[in-house]
Amino acid sequence: MPPAASATLQKGTLQKGTIGYMLAHEQFTMPQLQEIGMAAATSGFGLLATSDHFQPWQANEGHSGEAWLTLAALGSRVPGAWMGTTVTCPTLRYHPAVVAEAFASLSHLYPGRIFLGVGSGEALNEQAATGAWPAWQERWDRLIEALTIIRALWSGKTVKHKGKHYAVDARLYDPPPQPIPILTAANGPKAMRLAGQHGDGLVTDPQTWKQHKSEWDAGARAAGKNPADMPVLVEQFVAVGDKRDAARAAELWRFLPKAFKAYHNICDPAEIQRRAEAEQPIDKVTADWPVGPDPKVHIEAIEKLFQSGATIVNIHSGEADQKRAIEFYGAKVLPHFAPRAAA
Repeated sequence: MPPAASATLQKGTLQKGTIGYMLAHEQFTMPQLQEIGMAAATSGFGLLATSDHFQPWQANEGHSGEAWLTLAALGSRVPGAWMGTTVTCPTLRYHPAVVAEAFASLSHLYPGRIFLGVGSGEALNEQAATGAWPAWQERWDRLIEALTIIRALWSGKTVKHKGKHYAVDARLYDPPPQPIPILTAANGPKAMRLAGQHGDGLVTDPQTWKQHKSEWDAGARAAGKNPADMPVLVEQFVAVGDKRDAARAAELWRFLPKAFKAYHNICDPAEIQRRAEAEQPIDKVTADWPVGPDPKVHIEAIEKLFQSGATIVNIHSGEADQKRAIEFYGAKVLPHFAPRAAA
């Protein structure tokens, strides 16, 4: 088992210094993601995160497989890696009781290796699949209530819940054999504070983490938690090829700078793509990506995130050649961090 992978399994917790790899259901088919996930785990990535969408963000990404099936199929083929979603919305197209059952079941297949990432959703998933797209506050109210239900069901006790948005009268007969960490996604100051209050950990991007870390800390402390003890997963986009390779990748991820400022309210991936192409210059999309074949550039980007307090850096390459990106990191980047992960 690679050093980085073994470190994440200590005491069944998500350890500081973990480097993960993103399995993008928007860009690749499920069979391709099986191969990508195996290659990443073999190369030393200690965590595999999957997007969980009903539709891709942009129509030109081209795919949208079911994330939970990917995790179930992949787990037996990557025995050394943590796995989970970044992120699942447990409020509209997925009922929170169904999410609780699904991830408890995954944890029986792969005990001590499953985490659940949750968020308040995007219209391209929730509105497209259900016709419902409440305002921001209701979406967060639903998410907080959903987390209450999920945690209660995971206790294995009968749950009689009648809340503002959900009513549950049930027992989960196969609760998780050990706690499943819930990492809550946030992309703005209000959401960061709420994520600190209600999550076991955080999923975010480098800019949000840099700008609003204090809100996360304040929310966690207000709930009686020590943020220093909580996992923080930051997703870092990269390109290991040259600037042209980065530009080609960015064509598929052009929505990123305004993803959660505007485009999350659009339910049509073709419209998101049209607007992103009209509004987002490629150089803006790639401005914060480490790009190129110099491993120092990639090592420095990861180091900065760890030094800022991130505990998990999740590498996301939008390049078509995933094998090249994985092998580059496995040979030239991950060995630099192996002593840290094994400590």
